[in-house]
Amino acid sequence: MKKIDRLLISSFVGPFAVSFGIALFVLIMQFLWLYIDEIAGKGVSIFIMLELIGYLSISTFPMALPIAILIASVMVMGNLAERYELSSMKSAGVPLIRIMRGLIIWAAATSVFSYVCSDIIIPVSNLKFKSRLTDIRKQKPALTLEKGIFNEDFRQFVIRIGDKARDGETISDVMIEDQTNAGKVEFNQILADSGQMYTTNDQRFFVMNLYRGTQYQEPGAQGGDKRKQKFPFIRTNFQSWTKVWDLKEFEMVRSDEDRLNTQRSMQSMKQLRFMIDSFDRSMQSTRQAVADDLLFNLKREPMKKMAPPRDTSRQKILMEELQRKNAQLARKKGGREKKEEGPKGPKLPVQELSKKLPEYTAFYETFKSEDRPGLLREAETRAKNGITALETRKSQVENRRMEWVKTGYELYIKYSFALVCFIFLFIGAPMGAIIRKGGFGYPILVSIIFFVTFIMLTILCRKLAETGIMTPFWAAMVPCIVLMPIGAYLTRKAMNDSQMFSMERLERFVRRLRNRSEKQKTAATA
Repeated sequence: MKKIDRLLISSFVGPFAVSFGIALFVLIMQFLWLYIDEIAGKGVSIFIMLELIGYLSISTFPMALPIAILIASVMVMGNLAERYELSSMKSAGVPLIRIMRGLIIWAAATSVFSYVCSDIIIPVSNLKFKSRLTDIRKQKPALTLEKGIFNEDFRQFVIRIGDKARDGETISDVMIEDQTNAGKVEFNQILADSGQMYTTNDQRFFVMNLYRGTQYQEPGAQGGDKRKQKFPFIRTNFQSWTKVWDLKEFEMVRSDEDRLNTQRSMQSMKQLRFMIDSFDRSMQSTRQAVADDLLFNLKREPMKKMAPPRDTSRQKILMEELQRKNAQLARKKGGREKKEEGPKGPKLPVQELSKKLPEYTAFYETFKSEDRPGLLREAETRAKNGITALETRKSQVENRRMEWVKTGYELYIKYSFALVCFIFLFIGAPMGAIIRKGGFGYPILVSIIFFVTFIMLTILCRKLAETGIMTPFWAAMVPCIVLMPIGAYLTRKAMNDSQMFSMERLERFVRRLRNRSEKQKTAATA
């Protein structure tokens, strides 16, 4: 490796790692705020949270890599230009593209890594993330018994404690309503003066010991008229009462991941292509069904839709075998084989016209007056059925088209995020060479401008694809196509050591206007 390549790569690794970490942290926080309400208060362990954040961070790699390339390239080239190292290299006859060769190889490797992540790693991480998030959503909140608050976390039990000591175990003024025997017992409530609550060492059971209390029970009716039956009200005093609850219902149960792997974000590129082909064939079959329904409704008499034969070759063989047997039977009888005429269908009714056909103004007038109301009702019914069937098929086609667009966009955006890693190098490096500023000030400002432009173009093109104006391929590739000329323009400017925006023409135009105005003033005073 040449010294210049070693210098560029060693200078690039540090800013790239820092920029990638910052971008990853910001993106993780952005997505994590969406789910914080579903995670908070569920008693999720720190290991589950780290696992969740790990899966989420992997899924944000394609967005964090381009902005890391952009920021790091602007910083490295800006530092070299600010310290006049870049000018020294150019004065030694080394062109800018040769100086950037190490960075180009790094950006190409980053693009390949982004492609591999999008195709292999990210679908698995998305599946794991959704699975864990679903488990957390199903999990009950962490067991917390606060004083003066009715707690319904335990199934079929309502618990309220009046006061709780600082040790978190000693309680007083306890009320427990038992609803386990609903129907058999109308009312079952326990009141106690004091008690103690704790969790066993293995965290499997929750124990509550109550002291000096009373249990109130009112049995329910077992059948018959409740108004005529009378049941005694039971009151039981106790000095000590113990209740044990199993904490398994508070544990997180891992769901089956096979039920979640059908979503687009959890599919590889091969699976996405297969889904696109499936939606395409489904749309074609639905459109053909629309045409068949229209032709079917145009017929006068309803026709039964015959199912297509499963094996036409077998049918053909059976027909040939039947014809051969009939021919042999005819030769044995000594008669000639006669062609059998098919069954004659019913004769169609012939409409008698009272006058010549050109004299009618509408087809409706050719029918008898007593038949016209029935024909109108039948025509109206057929029209309504046809419109309903057409609207149903139209909604089916539209739904499948939307799924086809979203699936196609999910496929091609993976290529777009991999390609933009390479494009951003040819935007960031020339910008650093032109502005000649290192550090985190100007580079971050320039990077934010171009990255926000890319994200806005991505969102705009996705909306255009969903409305049918653009295809999914062009919707995913247009942001890269827009940024390519910008990168080529900036690279050309940096190679020629020219300013990005020349002010000479503007200054000449202003000077010309000033001279003209002075001449007009001189002519007016003369």
